[in-house]
Parts: sequence; C-alpha cells; structure tokens
Amino acid sequence: MGTLNMLGLAKRIGARFLLTSTSEVYGDPLEHPQKETYWGHVNPIGVRSCYDEGKRTAETLTMDYHRGAEVEVRIARIFNTYGPRMCLDDGRVVSNFVAQALRKEPMTVYGDGKQTRSFQYVSDLVDGLVTLMENEHIGPFNLGNPGEFTMLELAEVVKEVVDSSATIDFKPNTADDPHMRKPDISKAKELLNWEPKITLQQGLPLMVTDFQKRILSDQK
Repeated sequence: MGTLNMLGLAKRIGARFLLTSTSEVYGDPLEHPQKETYWGHVNPIGVRSCYDEGKRTAETLTMDYHRGAEVEVRIARIFNTYGPRMCLDDGRVVSNFVAQALRKEPMTVYGDGKQTRSFQYVSDLVDGLVTLMENEHIGPFNLGNPGEFTMLELAEVVKEVVDSSATIDFKPNTADDPHMRKPDISKAKELLNWEPKITLQQGLPLMVTDFQKRILSDQK
C-alpha cells in the first residue's frame, strides 16, 4: 500500500521514484549466484511469503506505473546489509550475533548453520542507491556484497571481533529459510560502475563499536 501511495504521488508531481526491493524476491533460489534475470523460487503461501510476495508485487506496481503512466522509476534489490545504528534486537543475523556476543549470551544459529548469506556494509549500499538514482537505468539492480559466508563462518568472524570465548546455540531451522544467497553484481558494475568496497572484516568492527556503546549504556 505504501508503494502504491508513493507511486501515485510520484505520478502527480512528476518525481523520480526509487523502490528499495530485496533479494527475498528470489526466494530459496535454484540459481546461484542470483542474477536480476532470475525470476525466483518463492512459496506463495509460506510463513515468509507476505514479505517475499509483497516486495515482488511492489516491483510489479512500479513497472506498471512506469509503463502505464510514464513514471520515472528505479528498482534496487538489496541484499543483507549491516552497520552502526541498527536496532539491537531487530532479529537480523548480524545484529543478533553481535548483540548476543557483547551480552555474553550464546549466538543463536538456526539449522546446521551451513546456509549462506552475503553481507554489505551500509555505506556501500548508500553509494549504490545514490548512483542508481543519478543514473538513467531503471533496473532492477542487485545491490549487495558478493562475499559469501555460512552462518557458522559469520559466527567465527563475530567471535574474532567481539569475544573469542563466545559460544553457539543451535536451534531448529525456520520454515522456507533460503539455503543460499549471493548477488551477481555484474549488471551494477557494468551499467552503474558500482561495487562494494568494504569487506565484512573491515565493516563489522565499526558496527561492534556502536553496539558496544549502546549495550553498555542500556546496562547502566
């Protein structure tokens, strides 16, 4: 509904519209890494489907307004992003691991921890979104960091940065959890001259410093 309202506003005032879509449009992909041409593998009635299908519908609306009402649009498919000032308990895996390790709690890993994700630092994403909006290409464009980590590898990086004695608590996996997630960013490289610069090992300490301050102030 928010996308529909904003598209209507963009049509009325002649604005350029940016849709921040998601890698979740690919569902639990059968193609790896995922290109923008891949249509996805999504369960339309699963527990995650309101998000996956909501974003897919938002992309449909955006392209319909572009074709039918000549609204100028841009579509970015954002892969996992992390950085300072995220909510401490937002349920995302990087913030979960960092907050748990700082609080001396076990890091929660769902399933066997072999599912993969790709993590981009927030400043790389902002650069990508600004570049997309200033460019003439509509998209969709994958904006993500192709560096791929299993959840266990991510936990090890968090241990190195936060606390080498941190432990892992394995829990049953959630339904429809994608097994693999890695962007093919060739299109963004070629047409936008964009690619991420900050590795997980460089970006994570910046996030940890921020989380540390806030967790300490919460404990006072």
